[in-house]
Amino acid sequence: MDGAFIIDKPAGWTSHDVVGKMRRIAGTRRIGHLGTLDPMATGVLPLVIERATRLAQFYTRSDKRYEALIHFGYTTDSYDREGEITSPVVEVSLDRERLEEALGSFRGTQMQTPPAISAKKIGGTPAYKLARKNVPVELKPVEVTIHSLELLECAANEALLRVHCSGGTYLRSLAHDLGRKLGCGAIVQQLRRTASGEFDVEQAHTLANLETLSRDGRLSEALVPSARLIPEFPGEVVDAVTVQQIRQGRDFHVSPFRVRRGAKYVKAIGPEGDLIAIGEIKMPNLYHPVVVM
Repeated sequence: MDGAFIIDKPAGWTSHDVVGKMRRIAGTRRIGHLGTLDPMATGVLPLVIERATRLAQFYTRSDKRYEALIHFGYTTDSYDREGEITSPVVEVSLDRERLEEALGSFRGTQMQTPPAISAKKIGGTPAYKLARKNVPVELKPVEVTIHSLELLECAANEALLRVHCSGGTYLRSLAHDLGRKLGCGAIVQQLRRTASGEFDVEQAHTLANLETLSRDGRLSEALVPSARLIPEFPGEVVDAVTVQQIRQGRDFHVSPFRVRRGAKYVKAIGPEGDLIAIGEIKMPNLYHPVVVM
């Protein structure tokens, strides 16, 4: 059972909690997630299982899509509703035009400082562990890209945003910086991830649903097979002899008619449709297996 399960993560669960639950459901420890999701957040959390865990390296910067409810009027240490309040609470009545103008400055590529209470590591220790011990945390800004930022609703002191952003973007930092720009403070009140890389919320399963499928012996129905992962990599069907050569670490040829010229990576697909390896270009139409399944 090599591939991915797309989870609709419930609120209150950490990504690690979901991995632990899925290990029990699937009966294996070889499961990992493709990017954390805050405990208060819900939505798309892709998990890779068995040999597909070797593909996680290709998802480190996958784009994400969110719907975020932002509450204006104060700040917290975590930049969301679950943190300790760190500013006076003020009355806010949002002006849509002013808010739209402020949002404009956050579109595009920019430097963003992650929240102190985050999984970012400082000397190998997650920042949130240091922050909760009152150890000063200084995280360096990182480059992120907000591809689109749409105001869906605006009423009183809350605004609903739809965001398409690069991997590594913190919606909590976006809310905090937006509140600071407007001079009133802001936090994330609710957050739902609607897409992560090629995975969409329409594909997502609840943990309860997966438990039911597992009890009925139908868990594989929810699995996205490895060969369908990373769709941006072109696929090349290889014969049984080439499969054995790939497993020995030998380079393999691809058809110049089926694989776009100069593609950095290709997927070697076996005769039965299973993913054999990810190859990296070595010469035109010649690829070296860098991940063998």
